[in-house]
Amino acid sequence: MNWTINQTITICQLRVDAVTNSSVLQIGSAGSIQSLSQLNNTGGFKEAAPQLGELAEATSALSLVPLPNPT
Repeated sequence: MNWTINQTITICQLRVDAVTNSSVLQIGSAGSIQSLSQLNNTGGFKEAAPQLGELAEATSALSLVPLPNPT
């Protein structure tokens, strides 16, 4: 016996709050996932950001943002 299943997903609005270098967003199920990687310069930057070590040397003190204790 053969089964054929057709799936349709309609999304009117999708909000993604954060994306990291290894994020995966999957909607529905699939037998295989084809990855797509896009790198966009949305800020119009013309050079690479300084490395953390260079930044610390330039400011001589790294300013950290305090986080609240977990509840």
